[in-house]
Amino acid sequence: MITTTLTSSLRRQALTSTISSSCVSFARVGRIALPYRAYSSATSSAQAFLEPLSGEDGQGITVLTLNRPEAKNAIGVQLLGELEECIEKVHFDRSTRVLIVRSTVPNTFCAGADLKERKGMSVAQVDRFLSSLRRTFTALEKLPVPTITALDGLAMGGGMELALCTDLRLSTAKSDKLGLPETRLGIIPGAGGTYRMTKLIGPARTKELVFSARMLNGQQAYDLGIVDRLAGEGQTAFDTSIELAKAMAQNGPLALRAAKAAIDKGQLLDTETALDWERACYERCLASKDRLEGLRAFAEKRKPNYTEALLMFLWRTNQAEDVVVVALHK
Repeated sequence: MITTTLTSSLRRQALTSTISSSCVSFARVGRIALPYRAYSSATSSAQAFLEPLSGEDGQGITVLTLNRPEAKNAIGVQLLGELEECIEKVHFDRSTRVLIVRSTVPNTFCAGADLKERKGMSVAQVDRFLSSLRRTFTALEKLPVPTITALDGLAMGGGMELALCTDLRLSTAKSDKLGLPETRLGIIPGAGGTYRMTKLIGPARTKELVFSARMLNGQQAYDLGIVDRLAGEGQTAFDTSIELAKAMAQNGPLALRAAKAAIDKGQLLDTETALDWERACYERCLASKDRLEGLRAFAEKRKPNYTEALLMFLWRTNQAEDVVVVALHK
């Protein structure tokens, strides 16, 4: 079953979708979206890879791992390419309900851009790298499922900018070297840091951090609102991220995606348009099997068994209010 909602300004436009049991064609992205689940696994050469969280209670939780210990996960060409591939797979994976981004490197999330590699690049190569970096980080920010970064160590420059692209950031109180120190190197944050940090904590606090290149520990980042939750005593940020992801993943997958779409888009609109958009997202849930299962589970005092498969995307035109929501059900 397919349900489509169009705003009035889009009724003049044609929307063409080709749907089969195994794939969906999207005119907006110009590619075939396959139901990915054959994730890349950890290998000695992989610098970024995806794995489903093990255990029955880990169902629906996918972990994106950074794994470049010799460079403290500095973002070079290989890591960036693998990161982009992982994000694309998650975008089209209908079984992922929550994504956690973490690191295998002790006391490190990501040290930022690989400046040693950058020194050997031509101007054209730097331009291509920065364009790819922007595209990849934006794709992470726009994933339709909830995303969490586990900050079990330093996140500097591009590493912090990567963390800012997820919905939530969890850390330990003792994690240190969190921040945007680029001005110390004679440059500025160039992967969305000035924009996303300002959205998060406001312009004055962002200016203070960027102008001074000040590094924070986990507690300070939490106090400023950069970090959303601190791990308890004896826990890692990844441990706490798993707990939070499990609490999210037990909820309706359609509802999780609809809620994220409502919040992310709504904050960009005026009040009345935002409420119309929220209602459009709400309508997608009303027509779903998940809603009926949730009501039955509540009445029967049991955990719901959500089976609804959903693929939701937003069709945007040049006008902010032009939106189409398409839901694909099993």
